Amino acid sequence: MKVDGGVGGDLTGIADGVRLAEAAGYDGVFASETNQDPFLTLLLAAEHSESIEIGTNIAVAFARNPMTLAQSAHDLQRFSDGRFILGLGSQIKPHITKRFSMEWSHPAARMREMIQALRAIWATWNDGAELAFEGEFYRHTLMTPFFTPPPSPHGPPPVYLAAVGPLMTKVAGEVADGLLAHGFTTPEYLRDVTMPALEEGLAAGGRSLADISIALPAFVVTGDSDEATEKASAAVRGQIAFYGSTPAYKGVLEHHGWDDLQPQLNQLSKQRRWAEMGELITDDVLEAFAVVAEPDDVAQGLLDRFTGTVDRMSFYAPYKAPDDLWAQVRSTLQAAG
Repeated sequence: MKVDGGVGGDLTGIADGVRLAEAAGYDGVFASETNQDPFLTLLLAAEHSESIEIGTNIAVAFARNPMTLAQSAHDLQRFSDGRFILGLGSQIKPHITKRFSMEWSHPAARMREMIQALRAIWATWNDGAELAFEGEFYRHTLMTPFFTPPPSPHGPPPVYLAAVGPLMTKVAGEVADGLLAHGFTTPEYLRDVTMPALEEGLAAGGRSLADISIALPAFVVTGDSDEATEKASAAVRGQIAFYGSTPAYKGVLEHHGWDDLQPQLNQLSKQRRWAEMGELITDDVLEAFAVVAEPDDVAQGLLDRFTGTVDRMSFYAPYKAPDDLWAQVRSTLQAAG
């Protein structure tokens, strides 16, 4: 199993952050698109590293068009000597229409077409194919020599797709190289909903599980004292509550019979009663989403949950953990294969 870290924050700290992650033995580092541009972050990460993979988890696909995404990804793939992973996500409608002022419609079908358009553009740049992509949402039929970048000797970057619901998961199986499973998931939801949808998509694309990677940021609650563990628990409860308030993710809660929880969380979020949201996450809900364990037992807890399903993992821990914990967990997971 590959184990990934994160790299982000102030751009002045990216160089040191990626050097530390590479020296520590992480397989990859990912940058998210929250309050910073992930492509700028990863340009610095590529410059100050040698072998570690770098990727977006995620870049907001519908805030861009296929040509702009293709250009950024192609540049990073060439500059990093083939170490780049383009991780895409749809975001939700209010952010696309109100924050980015972009169009929203048929997200699963649009995402499928976007990835197909990316591959058509890269085939033009890398292989000299004629650019003649005409879909329902995107049309790319013009590429002159002046605007054609040099080909990538490493080929196009792999495309990973973030998905929670079955429709987008099916798209990942059809056209993506990897599935970015959301941290807001449970082993039961992965088994009962995600994997069947992924396999349906793979079959539609004439592929098998061997053709796709599955990555997951796993929630972990731990600490070296009762006080530290309680702080970690409160932080993770708050994060679970934040995701649970989003209507697009309610299917995960409903799968466990917690149908009433999402509307309650959503109402509190609209009232900006953030602290109270975390209080609604009971121990049963917390333990469904997170490994809750002593530091020495975290790695085995993750293996028990995800062995045989997840190919690469990162740790979703929005709190300060013991300094040596993640090194210990990383080495155990990597040794497990």
